[in-house]
Amino acid sequence: MVTDEQAWSARARCRTADADHLFVEGAAQQKAKALCAGCLVRTECLAYALDRRIEHGIWGGMTERERRALLRRRPLVTSWRNLLESARTEHERHTGLGDGETGATA
Repeated sequence: MVTDEQAWSARARCRTADADHLFVEGAAQQKAKALCAGCLVRTECLAYALDRRIEHGIWGGMTERERRALLRRRPLVTSWRNLLESARTEHERHTGLGDGETGATA
């Protein structure tokens, strides 16, 4: 049985990257975040990290500091996955993007 995480993570752009490159500090974080650009599962990845309060690494194109700030700004969010997927759907509806096209990111 394939879990939801396994389904999206198998399509992640970083799936073949060395994990050490995603858990870096300082200026190296910008390079790690660049790997997320254009990733088709960026929203799912970010929601996964936010919902689980993952403290380290680059997830969905955001650093741990950026995720902490987002969590502080939106303390009442109970499901980041629902929120981000709804936002993505709305964005796609307004822009005409969808069906795996890039451009709709978290």
